[in-house]
Amino acid sequence: MADEFDEETLAFAHRMFDLARGGRTAELSEYVDAGLPVNMTNDKGDTLLILAAYHSHPETVRALLARGADHSRTNDRGQTALAAATFRRCTEAMTALLDAGADPAHGGPSAREVAHFFDLPEMLALLDRTGTP
Repeated sequence: MADEFDEETLAFAHRMFDLARGGRTAELSEYVDAGLPVNMTNDKGDTLLILAAYHSHPETVRALLARGADHSRTNDRGQTALAAATFRRCTEAMTALLDAGADPAHGGPSAREVAHFFDLPEMLALLDRTGTP
């Protein structure tokens, strides 16, 4: 797939993923508002939302969700943004994702499985507030 894009396009895409990783909410939001696909993925299937959640940027997570980011998307390893936020113990991002309807049992490993595996009772308690088994 990468062979289909020229160097300039690839550099731009990498920069957008770096904005998500770096929590550069305002700049990333401007690009999304101008037409950047909010659910674009990198070569590992990571979405902007997954990267923002994994790097503990709740403001970016909220901005992407407000712009229609799909919280149920999984990367190539089956991980979701909620599982990433759970692993990183970012309660603000978790709350934003849960409020948007993210399912703690979705993905593999799911957010709930991550909390169990890494013995994160405080994260499990937050996930359990949804009542999902």
